[in-house]
Amino acid sequence: MHISEAARRSGLSAKTIRYYESIALIETAARGDNGYRDYSDIQLDTLCFLQRARATGFSLDECRQRLGLYRDTGRHSAHVKAMVLEKVARVDAQLRELRVMRGTLVAATAIEVCSEGSTPIAADLMTRARAPGN
Repeated sequence: MHISEAARRSGLSAKTIRYYESIALIETAARGDNGYRDYSDIQLDTLCFLQRARATGFSLDECRQRLGLYRDTGRHSAHVKAMVLEKVARVDAQLRELRVMRGTLVAATAIEVCSEGSTPIAADLMTRARAPGN
């Protein structure tokens, strides 16, 4: 299948697919007589895998590691599980940070009195930025 079809079916852009080829994240597609890239079903599976992995927050290096584990028939599922659990822990930490950020923003909108002529939100955010531990 041509790159436009591979892009449509994988949910990636053609530009992204070409980039993944350029950094050797995926195998370079064979070229037909017309010079167009020709992707196999196996390559499409890899592209779909990459799209899902990137959508769930895995970096390109992490994707490369996961692909290596996927391709290694002698792999232990514990390696894959450990990698995913590590990612879950990082996402949990990000969620905690986002909740704190959200709380700060919501609290800032509730302030009715401002200091030194600044808006209440700006004053509150400046106060919080100067607070110990920030």
